[in-house]
Amino acid sequence: MTTTDVFPEFPPPIPDKAEAAAGGTTPKKRRMLHTLAAVTVLLATGTTITSLNKCIFAVYNFRYPLLLSALHMLTAIVVDYALIRLGFVNLKLKEVTGLPTAAKLKVFLLSLTFCATIGFGNMGLNCVQLSFAQVISSTTPLFTIAISKLFLGKRHHILKYTAMMPICLGASFSLMGEVQFDHKGCLYIFAATMLRGVKSIQQSILLQEEKINSVILLYLMSIPSFCILISAALLLESGAEWEPSIKYDNRLWIFILLSCLGSVLYNLASFCVTTLTSAVTLHVVGNLNMVGNLVISQVLFGNEMTAFSYAGIGLTLTGALMYQNSDLITNYLNSRSKYHKEQDKLKTD
Repeated sequence: MTTTDVFPEFPPPIPDKAEAAAGGTTPKKRRMLHTLAAVTVLLATGTTITSLNKCIFAVYNFRYPLLLSALHMLTAIVVDYALIRLGFVNLKLKEVTGLPTAAKLKVFLLSLTFCATIGFGNMGLNCVQLSFAQVISSTTPLFTIAISKLFLGKRHHILKYTAMMPICLGASFSLMGEVQFDHKGCLYIFAATMLRGVKSIQQSILLQEEKINSVILLYLMSIPSFCILISAALLLESGAEWEPSIKYDNRLWIFILLSCLGSVLYNLASFCVTTLTSAVTLHVVGNLNMVGNLVISQVLFGNEMTAFSYAGIGLTLTGALMYQNSDLITNYLNSRSKYHKEQDKLKTD
């Protein structure tokens, strides 16, 4: 399915003359503001969705994680379609005339990875504590940086590789601090974490190399994703009894609606962050959600935290800060080294 099949009446976008006439640093400032806004939305929605999903599964005993994932995709289709039809998206010529066959295949493969990621993630949350799931997910930058190095040949600064050590060590400490452990849930979460790294690389290629708009990409990806997830839900979750649903009150459906709407914002924000930064940076920023999620897990669900858990949080955040500020750290060390060399030269003179 191409963009013209769905929106045949859309004309090619007209370049904004004001943007063309804008001088100097305006695009750079706009990019910085867009990045800041996207990161803020990503952090806010990430923490909110995880807590809502855990509440849906743990508090209301909602036993249909694949169905919930399918509802997320259906909401994305409806919202994105409305955004495009109402003209909130500035379509590019390639998106109007239709994507190349290779790009369509990449979008479909992204849909498959996306379905597997959220499916395993929701099934994992149905089995393990929220904090347990988050500390495993915090190792996603390691998977992502390894995949980008092995398969795409991308090179990263040595400090970025070094930063993976406290991130992973912090996750290990947090795991040691967990009170409950479920082997099946752990397997689900690890699978979701690895696939999340693959997904971020795939979406990075589509957003940065294919130059597809975030809303368009989410829309095109959500259609096959919904079909796959709803089919999986009917096949795998049809055996679950629906009788307990009679006991559900209206707050459950409100939480499901909020989870669906939040997932749209989260996916769009993650696409924007990937477009403006990189796939690895997306997950390093996402690790900041872990702190809020662990606190919420303790406050709302009564999950016990130990000293290892808090030590793991500190290490993980240290690694995230080291990764994000690797250039600043390198410049500082170089300037200090240059300063000491100049001082030693003055002393010898």
